[in-house]
Amino acid sequence: MTRTIGLMGAMDEEIVLLLQGLERQQSVVHAGISFVTGIFHGKEVVVCKSGVGKVNAAVTTQILIHRFGVDIILFTGVAGAVNPSLNIGDIVISSSCQQHDMDVTPLGYKRGDIPYQDISDFPADPRLLRLAEEICSELCRDRKFIVGRVLSGDQFISDYNFVRMLHETMDGACVEMEGSAVAQVCHMNGTPYLVIRSMSDKADGTAEINYAEFTVEAATRSYEIVNEMVSKLDTILN
Repeated sequence: MTRTIGLMGAMDEEIVLLLQGLERQQSVVHAGISFVTGIFHGKEVVVCKSGVGKVNAAVTTQILIHRFGVDIILFTGVAGAVNPSLNIGDIVISSSCQQHDMDVTPLGYKRGDIPYQDISDFPADPRLLRLAEEICSELCRDRKFIVGRVLSGDQFISDYNFVRMLHETMDGACVEMEGSAVAQVCHMNGTPYLVIRSMSDKADGTAEINYAEFTVEAATRSYEIVNEMVSKLDTILN
């Protein structure tokens, strides 16, 4: 069975290596977003840069599913570490994704809960998760990887106390700006997804400096895992 894989990143640094390895490239623009189709490891893929933030990520994800008929979405890129055991360069594989800036606590909801909705914490596909764990066990010899909850919000976090709250209250592993939107749209469409994030900073008082310095390095590490995953997807899907 032929499957089409959606490969997403939010910034140029997060997709440039994917595009370099893409054969038979063709580009088309929808809603101002460039989608590049081609062949990667012998598989049909669509590579795209969503842009930063949850709205951009949600629109891009829906287009991938509706217009390109992708069967799987992998989101790769960088994030700020929330789990205190993580350091710059370490990897988080999403067990699930949730919005940290969905805050209706004055009405009795927990932070992250979406009112009038059965689910607010969107689980990743277990087959993709297991494959990513196997690959990280092989590739991440010089760095740590964990499976954990990816928290998303439309803000750059650089406050230590807020980071501690996200870990202690929401059990977050890392924080970024797109994953929960991708996860929610995939859930609504019944499309398997996984988010893989490499830590570019520790989302604390040094976040701005570390982010600028380590973004390219962290994005490269995320790419290495996605590259291996695409090459081995047949082992879990057939």
